[in-house]
Amino acid sequence: MTEQTRCGVDDWVEVEAILLEPADRSKNLPADTAAQPLRMWLKGFAQAEADMGEEVTVRTVTGRTVTGALSAINPGYFHTFGKPIPELVHVGRDLRERLAAYRADAGVGTAADKKAGA
Repeated sequence: MTEQTRCGVDDWVEVEAILLEPADRSKNLPADTAAQPLRMWLKGFAQAEADMGEEVTVRTVTGRTVTGALSAINPGYFHTFGKPIPELVHVGRDLRERLAAYRADAGVGTAADKKAGA
C-alpha cells in the first residue's frame, strides 16, 4: 500500500502555512526560535486537487478558508497533554473521598443517596 500524494476536491487534508517570517517575529525570542518562521498546521476540506507540498485552499469545519502547502491527506489527531504529574494524579479521587466524608458528617446525601432512600 502506498501513501497518497495527491488530494482531491473535498478530501480531508492538512496544510502548513507561514504566519510570520523570521524578520517579522518578536525581538524578545531566543535566537534559535527567532531564526525560524512561525508556522501553523490546519486541517480542512480541500477546495481543489493538489500534490503534496503544493498550495491548496481548505475550508475548515468552522467555515474559514485558509491557503497553505499540502502537508497531509486524511490526517488524524495526534496530540497529548504530556505525562501525568505524579503529585496531581490522585487529586480527583482524593477530592471525591473528602467530599463524601464531608457529606456524611454534615448529613448531606448525594442525589444517588436520596434516590436510594438513604
